[in-house]
Amino acid sequence: MTQENKTKSGYVAVAGCGYWGKNLVRNLAALNVLGAVCDPVPAVAERHAAEYGVKALDWSEVLRNPDLTAVVIAAPAALHASMAMDALMAGKNIFVEKPLSINVAEAEALCKEANRRGLVLMVGHLLQYHPVFLKLKQMVADGTLGRLNYIYSNRLNLGKFRNEENILWSFAPHDISMILSLAGQEPASVSAVGANFLHEHIADVTTTHMSFADGIRAHVFVSWLHPFKEQKLVVVGDRGMAVFDDGQPWGNKLVLFKHSVHWKNGMPEPDKAEGLPVEVPQDEPLRLECQHFLDCVRTGATPRTDGWEGLRVLKVLQKAQDSLAETLKPPETAAKPAFPGVIVHESAYIDDQVQIGEGSRVWHFSHILSRTTIGQNVNIGQNVVAGPDVTVGDNCKIQNNVSIYKGVTLEQGVFCGPSCVFTNVLTPRAEVNRKADFLPTLVRRGTTIGANATIVCGHTINEYAMIAAGAVVTHDVPAFALMAGVPARRIGWVSRAGERLGDDLICPRDGSRYRETGPDQLEEILT
Repeated sequence: MTQENKTKSGYVAVAGCGYWGKNLVRNLAALNVLGAVCDPVPAVAERHAAEYGVKALDWSEVLRNPDLTAVVIAAPAALHASMAMDALMAGKNIFVEKPLSINVAEAEALCKEANRRGLVLMVGHLLQYHPVFLKLKQMVADGTLGRLNYIYSNRLNLGKFRNEENILWSFAPHDISMILSLAGQEPASVSAVGANFLHEHIADVTTTHMSFADGIRAHVFVSWLHPFKEQKLVVVGDRGMAVFDDGQPWGNKLVLFKHSVHWKNGMPEPDKAEGLPVEVPQDEPLRLECQHFLDCVRTGATPRTDGWEGLRVLKVLQKAQDSLAETLKPPETAAKPAFPGVIVHESAYIDDQVQIGEGSRVWHFSHILSRTTIGQNVNIGQNVVAGPDVTVGDNCKIQNNVSIYKGVTLEQGVFCGPSCVFTNVLTPRAEVNRKADFLPTLVRRGTTIGANATIVCGHTINEYAMIAAGAVVTHDVPAFALMAGVPARRIGWVSRAGERLGDDLICPRDGSRYRETGPDQLEEILT
């Protein structure tokens, strides 16, 4: 694709037009690059499309549209990684709002994939584009403050309350990004404390402490349960101090204090100076951030807040979260098995003789029974029961209210939609013991099982099959088959990427090709 095609007007789509996304829509429209909007609520997308004279598309249409070479993702944080990977696989340049992901491994995979494909991956750490912060960073670099000793940041407000992420993940990424930028390094140690007041399991107030190898210390105090709004960054050096107070009028947002400390008779004494406002040309940070993304798409330059910068911030957040979890642990809790690198919600229950791979997550009220093996990077949603004697492969996603009973094996990359059902006996009776009649079910790699589908035991669902929502599977399923109905029958074929194949058997998402090798048999043509 030529540079001209990459940067013509109307080549950017915004996915998520809500609380913050609407501001991105406004700025990109003003920059004459907005081509489409996308939102899970169609009426919201249609309203913005009408206001700015662009298309309202669903996410799959955005990915398939060759004229949209860049996407801006302003969805809930839990969706950032999956949507960003979808966009990369579709060849799009990406600007994703903070955080890049809620999982370090997923974020690292995004960075590597963007590098491999030569695409822009930028994270929305907005304050790195604020003219006042850029001036402050210049003052640090040119030695105005001397050697840095201490940095702290307050981000406080009453609301906006969230139930999908705590205050640390909602407010602190911007501050951590600025601190890492000023320090020029990653912290040697991270710790955090906090408290829950509005919700039993979501922190409303946290303080994160960072120590750096060269002696710099920093902390970030964030709260959405505070009587007034405050967004303030304080930088303390040995020859001066500076305050970036974003709540002040523009002319007073950055103030330099040429304070110093003198020693007299072995005791330090302060030499105080009046604060001096620092002149900074005024501009809208979000417009500058959007323009920076567009410039990087046009020139191929590396963004100031590229994916790797986002990954560094994410690593600090994760270390802070791990530390916070220890401080918020209830004083009396039943001992649970330790699984390094695994997130297990405190309401989940893990039996003995269970193996769970690194990077996996087990969420609220789920129960993993004995002798069950869970692979790496598996997401187990709320109210899931798995086991006993169940195997779940790497990278599987088990949505809410799924029960995986004895005899079921899920290979790598299987998706189980909400409330889908596996059986393990054909003729159950409440008063008859049928354990000897259990029949195994094998779900091979990459299969998708839709919401409320039922998988009758004793069958194999082969690779990359797609079971429609509500279908009832009563026989073996061929690889790549699209199954629907009661009982389920094949109504078509799908690709490895999950797209329905037309008569040409070419995947519309990634261009992969397939051929039929017999009745109800399909194989991918590997080149």
